[in-house]
Amino acid sequence: MALPVSVHTVHPRKLAAVRREVAPHQVGSAWGPAIGKVWDFIRGQQGLWTDGHNIFVYHHPNGPGAPILCDFGVEVTRTFETTGEVYATETPAGEAAVAVHRGPYDRLNEAYQAIDEWMAANRRESAGHSWEIYGDPAPDPADTETTVVYLLKEEAGRGRPPAGVAEDG
Repeated sequence: MALPVSVHTVHPRKLAAVRREVAPHQVGSAWGPAIGKVWDFIRGQQGLWTDGHNIFVYHHPNGPGAPILCDFGVEVTRTFETTGEVYATETPAGEAAVAVHRGPYDRLNEAYQAIDEWMAANRRESAGHSWEIYGDPAPDPADTETTVVYLLKEEAGRGRPPAGVAEDG
């Protein structure tokens, strides 16, 4: 059963992040050391983090198999000066297709597949950025929640979504 996909107007979220350029099949091994550097930095910055989540932003390459620029980040309360590899950035803003995956991370591809199918069925295109918002880990992996967000290209002849379109923070 395909996951439901909804459209939201998303707003920027402030992140502390480390950027890596990785081959598509190497994202799984690259995120741990990168996010570790972010958390080491955050622990030394009073008030920078309250309850934000890990958020991984992907800047899609132009061709299949090309390296992906990945910002492995943590949601923070404010901007800050770059320290070492950790820098302040934000998630993109605009209209986005969103799917919520509940379950183990090794099945996260189901959310991506649902969004791909939704974009094809609705004749929408990616604007070249996607991100994953990781919920708090649950004792049972089946209860772990990860939100996948795909920024959408604006439709030709159409401005911003009308008032009343769901908004996420």
